[in-house]
Formats: sequence, structure tokens, C-alpha cells
Amino acid sequence: MSAPTSVSFFRLYPCPVCGVSAALTFFDGGQAPLAALGWPRSTEEAQAMARYPLDFVQCTACGHVWNRSFRYEAVPYREHSNRMFNSGSLWRGHLAELAETTLAMLPQCPCVVEIGCGCGHFLQAPALRRIGRYFGFDPNGQAQAQTCFQFEARLFTPHEDLPRLAPDLIVMRHVLEHFTEPAAFVLQLAWAASRCAKPVRLLVEVPCIDRVFSTGRLADFFYEHPQQFGTESLRTLLERAGHIERLWHAYDGEVALGVVRLGLPAAWQERADAAARFAQASRQAKETIGAQLAQLATSGQRVVIWGGTGKAAAFMHYYGVDGERFPCVVDSDSEKVGTYVPGTGQLIRSRDELKANPPDVVIITTQWRAADIVMEMRREGIAAKQILLEHQGRLIDFWHDPHPYALPPM
Repeated sequence: MSAPTSVSFFRLYPCPVCGVSAALTFFDGGQAPLAALGWPRSTEEAQAMARYPLDFVQCTACGHVWNRSFRYEAVPYREHSNRMFNSGSLWRGHLAELAETTLAMLPQCPCVVEIGCGCGHFLQAPALRRIGRYFGFDPNGQAQAQTCFQFEARLFTPHEDLPRLAPDLIVMRHVLEHFTEPAAFVLQLAWAASRCAKPVRLLVEVPCIDRVFSTGRLADFFYEHPQQFGTESLRTLLERAGHIERLWHAYDGEVALGVVRLGLPAAWQERADAAARFAQASRQAKETIGAQLAQLATSGQRVVIWGGTGKAAAFMHYYGVDGERFPCVVDSDSEKVGTYVPGTGQLIRSRDELKANPPDVVIITTQWRAADIVMEMRREGIAAKQILLEHQGRLIDFWHDPHPYALPPM
């Protein structure tokens, strides 16, 4: 019976597929040069190549394996094409079968985008057999000479390119294993696709390391492949991006493939819409409350700000409550008296100063304890003609306007 894994071996590295921060050391490959994209031109150059850490860990939640020390900038994708040479008959058969699978998914006159198209050999198959719009993206310009599809020598930008092209199918073959954050990218695709008026599918193909677990082979682990997908980690990734229509293996289990209809849960989209509304409302609130404060500053009334740090300081920062127009700041906490408001610089005074010199207006900056402050004012004999607080994007009257911070029933 094997010894149980010690919790001390857990590493708090967030998984780039599922996001769980519970990783285990999986394989320490030491330092090695680029294995696929170095292209040395002599023995001496090869032996002198820069070396990079092969520090593979595994997520205990989804089983994904990745090189936590990978840096995308170290790999010269723009200078060199990521060649994966295999001219064997079995591999050619796999490509032919996948081309048929791809065509079967496409409508008449489709739009197809391949991300990381390389020289474009796979995209040619549907482009030559079915009239439509075909686009290939790759930071390396090897496919510039292609005439059957439009090539762009750059990275694909989901939030810009996907709405512009409105593809029926996005293809990513042997690309995701090169990403630093594969889930983040796939979720960007899902988000952009959710804003399209038609279904958008994603076809993914990655090397599959299921056999690594059973055979113990090490050659799969090299620097240019920081992400090592097994069946379950690929499933986890695609489930986050929408509805999986098919997940399968090919080439004797050495590659895993999936087709997912991109989209986000309705709750996510509702939350995103709510966030957009909040962002718009916050901009309007700064204008509205800023105008109200400007009017108060020139009204001739004595205005006191109640609260000097934390949320109170945040309030003053957001709405420009400067010391020249609003010099008087008090706080309930005696330990804060004599210190200064972060950013705006007003001296924080004792609330007791208001007993002998009552204000016309008190602005309570911390709504969550507004009722406590009002009760404190009553208890300490501090009177004010008006008490204001922020609510729904404007300053409202504590006593006369509706809000959720009222005094509890006595």
C-alpha cells in the first residue's frame, strides 16, 4: 500500500483549466532548451542554446498538467513556425477523417476561422471543397501565399475578431497546449460568441497525455507545450465554454478532440449586463453627486463630512471632496482623530467639536452604519438641519427620502 500524499506537497498554483489552487509536483524536467522552435544551425549553437525550466505540476481537481514556470515571451512564435511533422499514412488518414467531420458541421456558404493555422494545410480542405469565407490567424506569416483563404499574420482577438467575422466554426488544432491561460482564452471566445446572432462552434484538437499516465513516458514534456491535456482536463475546459456536442480520441488515443457550441450560462450573461448597467450608473453618479457637492460648497451652509477613512475616504476620492471646499471632517472613532484623510488631506476631528458648533449639513459617507451615526448624534446632542447620504447615484435626505438605512423601530 502506497504512503498517503502529504498535504504539505500541495502548491497554491491556480489551475489554468479549472482555476482550483491545489496542485502537486508532477515532473521536474530540470532546465532544457526549446525543443521545437529553437532551430539551431550548428552543433555549437545547439549546445549553447538558452535553457528554460520544465516545472510540471498537476491539478488535483481536474487532473490537468502544466508547466508553472512557462513564459510565452521565451518562445519565438513570430520568427519560427511551430512545425509538427507527420507524413505517415495513419496521420494522413486522421486528417482526412477530420476534414470530413468538419465539412459535415458546416452550413452552405460557411464562415470558418482557424486560430493558429500554421501553413494553412488543414484550412485548405474545407476551403477548396465548399464556397464560403475562410480566415486563418497565426503570428508566423508562413501562410501568406495562400489564395483559398484570407490570412492574417497576427494573434486572434476574440472580442474584436469574432463579432466582426461571425464564424460558424472556429478551429484550434494543436494550439491550446501552447497557451499560458487556455481557459481564459476559451472563455473569451464563449463570451464573444454569446453576443453573436447565430451559433458558433469550436473544434479543438490537442495532444492527449492519457497514455503518459499508464506508460510513464517523459518525451511529451517540453517547453513549447506548457499545457498537457488529458481527456478529463479537456472536458473540464470545454464545459466551461458551452455545451459539448462531441468529445473523442483519434490517432490511437494520442490526440483528443472536442466540439463545443460556445456560450455562457444565462446567469453569467445577466450578471454581465448588470455589471454594464452599474458601470454606466457609476459614471452618472459621479456627475450627479459632484454637481450636488458643488452646489453645497457654494450654498453658504456649514457642511461636515462624517467619516474619514476606509469607505469614507473612498467616498471622498470618488466624488472629489477636497479640503478647500469641505475642510471639516469628523469621525466616531477617537483613535482616528488627529490623523488625515488619505488622498484629500483633511484633518480628522472629533465629533464632539460639533456640539458647540453645530453644522447645517452632515454628509454620512458610510451608509452601512448610517443608522448608528444618526443615533450617536442624538445621544451626543449633535444637531444638524439636514443629514445626507449617497443612495442610487445621488445625495438624498436621511429623514425625508426613501432608502434602506432607516433607524430600527423603537
